[in-house]
Amino acid sequence: MILINNYICGNAMRVNMKEVSQLYHNNFGVAFYWKKDGKVLQNRIQLVFRETGFYLTPYQLSEFSELINNCKEMRCESCAMKGRCHKFLLKTPVPEIDLAVNHLEYTEIKDLVEGALFNVALQGYVFNEGRN
Repeated sequence: MILINNYICGNAMRVNMKEVSQLYHNNFGVAFYWKKDGKVLQNRIQLVFRETGFYLTPYQLSEFSELINNCKEMRCESCAMKGRCHKFLLKTPVPEIDLAVNHLEYTEIKDLVEGALFNVALQGYVFNEGRN
């Protein structure tokens, strides 16, 4: 994902930045809220990486973070491959969908989800709980 002239561009995606409120991005993907009629829609977070998009509630995003952190396949200490495996399945908050990822993709997805959750919490604090 890259930002060119106010557009988020990827292999098969182009989104006008005026239509979104970006939460977090890394070299692998982006997380954002959609805007409608100038208002930020905060009930769901769009998560886009590779050729995949998830439109998740904050709870589902938190659940995805837990699934990533609890991923049994990433317990490499006892594995003969020691993190050099080609691909493994990563569970998602959508029960019917697992992602085939390698170690680098796993790390980037983990960073993307954690960064998005951090910014959701930060915005909640700054604009809600933290106001006097």
